[in-house]
Amino acid sequence: MTTHALLPTMVVGSYPQPDWLIDRGKLSTFVPRTRVPDLWRISERWLEQAQDDATIVAIRDMERAGLDIISDGEIRRESYSNRFANALAGVDPKQEGRLTISNAGRTVTMPVPLFSGPVRRLTPIEIRDVTFLRAQTDRLIKITLPGPFTMSEQSETSYHADREALAMELAAAVNEEVRELFAAGADIVQLDEPWMQRFPQRAKQYGVKTLNRALSGITGTTAIHICFGYAAVVPNKPSSYSFLTELEGSAVNQVSIESAQPRLDLAVLRDLPSKVMVVGVLDLADRNIETAEVVAARIEAALKHVPAERLAVAPDCGMKYLSRDVAFGKLRAMVEGAQLVRTRLDGGRV
Repeated sequence: MTTHALLPTMVVGSYPQPDWLIDRGKLSTFVPRTRVPDLWRISERWLEQAQDDATIVAIRDMERAGLDIISDGEIRRESYSNRFANALAGVDPKQEGRLTISNAGRTVTMPVPLFSGPVRRLTPIEIRDVTFLRAQTDRLIKITLPGPFTMSEQSETSYHADREALAMELAAAVNEEVRELFAAGADIVQLDEPWMQRFPQRAKQYGVKTLNRALSGITGTTAIHICFGYAAVVPNKPSSYSFLTELEGSAVNQVSIESAQPRLDLAVLRDLPSKVMVVGVLDLADRNIETAEVVAARIEAALKHVPAERLAVAPDCGMKYLSRDVAFGKLRAMVEGAQLVRTRLDGGRV
């Protein structure tokens, strides 16, 4: 398949996991930060095989939908971040940390990794994910990792002097993984950093510093996804980011943002003139499937602020909390909407 040079379509990362694989009822109540093995419906003996099969289903759905760039759907993960974070040396194997945050007007205390020693990457964590994905498709592929700033905010430490010190050690571990992900065949490696938006003051102090450390010496195409949180968890979102334009000073190549659900003021795209902007055009809070024309209108709104050569198209965020039929339908609409805009661009009407 030939990837479209203009307005390439992609997922942010996750795709719905099947009910036979994971307890989606339990999953819908929280986003895990520690490992939660009882979410899986398959015994440990057969779990990897089952996850492989479900990953193939996700890959084929993305191919059938017509996406230019696909992921493995993050099928093997309980959440976007907990698998990687809890595989690192430094996490206390006997004790969990606690983190209290305010979310949607509620104060919530959740279990999180407790770092009681220095952070080190002991072994490759997602390399098999990339090699498996590469073997299953001839399309461009993207793999996602949790970013060091977000992991530091989703943790507790009894060892590090402060969160910045923890974030910098996490960045070094991420850097090692990113290098090996490209060597294993990834075309794009994306770091997920939603908590830069949640805690913008600390992000403004050292967010770009940690991101640049994570990408130091990396030559492949890199992306960062920054958002307001899953639509299933955060129903009401602001129309502007508190931390975004600062990423113009980072080493990352692509910046992935959500736009559809928050009705983002897209003028902000002008403030990142060196980045490829991956703009969310699917509202994941709305279970109704967009029409191709609705998607096209959202793309054309972005084109008022960024040239087509620097625009890519994606859902607002990961799709794991949607049903599979809705997720697939939305991806089809996204692909069709992007093609409508390409046709109009070819005709000189945009």
